Amino acid sequence: MIIFLNLIFFRHLLVKEDLIRKMSHQVFVYGTLKRNEPNHHWLTNPDHGCGKFVSEGYTKNKYPLIIATKYNIPFLLYSPGDGHHVKGEIFTIDDMMLSKLDILEDHPKWYIREIDDIIVKTPGTDKEEIMKCWVYFLKNFRPDLLRKQLYENYSSIGAHGLKYLESDNEATLEDLDELLKK
Repeated sequence: MIIFLNLIFFRHLLVKEDLIRKMSHQVFVYGTLKRNEPNHHWLTNPDHGCGKFVSEGYTKNKYPLIIATKYNIPFLLYSPGDGHHVKGEIFTIDDMMLSKLDILEDHPKWYIREIDDIIVKTPGTDKEEIMKCWVYFLKNFRPDLLRKQLYENYSSIGAHGLKYLESDNEATLEDLDELLKK
């Protein structure tokens, strides 16, 4: 009986260690994936893998955050130095969740996922640290998009009045043409 219980305990430790090892990605979300936003359910759906909130943070570099398309989708344009230090949230996720987010963001066809520096403040102090996180950027965008309203922080019900419209991930390239370089 003791050997059997030890085997169960050892198996439990292996499963737990495997889970910890696979929860190895940090992702910075700045739009509809944030808590209390319309697509946050992607990060909490166990069918998509594991995701755990870590901290709020903001980009070390300035980037332009815009809202565009008929669905009012937030886009982080890859133009370092333009825009704001964008506020968002960091989640630790597993391999499966990362692959599901890649599908949602249509990486690498639409968004490009890259590691970037995110600044996190230690709660109750002024101490800041840098976390390396995956961030989904729109890289192949039309330059005139930099003239759109740029945001520091996204909320689907923000004062901008551009409420996110569910598309059930059915947005097509025609819907997104207004953003792409020709």
